[in-house]
Amino acid sequence: MKNTRRRLSGVVVSDKMQKTVSVEITRHYRHPLYHKVVNSAKTVKAHDELECNIGDEVVIVETRPISKTVRWAVEEIIKRDERAEDVPEA
Repeated sequence: MKNTRRRLSGVVVSDKMQKTVSVEITRHYRHPLYHKVVNSAKTVKAHDELECNIGDEVVIVETRPISKTVRWAVEEIIKRDERAEDVPEA
């Protein structure tokens, strides 16, 4: 049986919560009337068991409601942000 849940990719913009990250999903599309390329961004909260950091590129998958605002879960980390690895934690 095929898994038909939606999967989107985005960048982690906040990791201040426990086991939750904010992911910004950007999309580019051509305006139907004016034919200009429009950029739109949406921020969603995702459940995170993989310990993501700010700047990481991740794939999120649609899931059951985990809390009032969390409806997505981090499935995999596509690319780690190299800046997050260089900074020592104080």
